[in-house]
Amino acid sequence: MGNNEMLRKVELLTEYEAAIEEMKAEAEEIRNSIKAEMDERGTEELQIGQFIVRFTNVVSSRFDTKRFKEKFGADVYKAFTKEVQSRRFSIA
Repeated sequence: MGNNEMLRKVELLTEYEAAIEEMKAEAEEIRNSIKAEMDERGTEELQIGQFIVRFTNVVSSRFDTKRFKEKFGADVYKAFTKEVQSRRFSIA
């Protein structure tokens, strides 16, 4: 692939990514308006046409690494962590 074709692909990719971000922002606005309406109605589930819309509370547990390090020390934390290697693609 030549430089001109590569440049064309990078330009097209950045254009598509900008359009995706714009659509994501619009989708988030719609999502928030649906959530607000469900809150106003005081419901966690709605049957709308062929869709079931749920907006429920979820409880989850997460590991508190900061508190673990404070209580047991960074050395113990490091003993149970491992490095993971990956590749990152970016265009600036």
